[in-house]
Amino acid sequence: QVQLVESGGGLVQAGGSLRLSCAASRIIFTIYTMGWYRQAPGKQRELVARITGGGTTIHADSVKGRFTISRDNAKNTVYLQMNSLKPEDTAVYYCNSVPESFHWGQGTQVTVSL
Repeated sequence: QVQLVESGGGLVQAGGSLRLSCAASRIIFTIYTMGWYRQAPGKQRELVARITGGGTTIHADSVKGRFTISRDNAKNTVYLQMNSLKPEDTAVYYCNSVPESFHWGQGTQVTVSL
């Protein structure tokens, strides 16, 4: 069974930075477009960034210029560098393929305070 393990979240002040990691196991990682999703309280889960196996990226307008998705295929890991964080970025962050094909991991909580 595919396992996705997210890490790197935490509590940060507005304007701060965090780097999230997602380690994937038991998949041929390079063939999948991977994405970072987030779900804020009371809201639907949304895709914030995606990256193809070859490294082409797309970021949602709400995070463009602040977040950067990347991946290391040798380590089966996808990253999300988050800079200039805002309170509205507060959410649980998850990774999955795009479209999502795997069971969701536990996610990692990001909380941005004023």
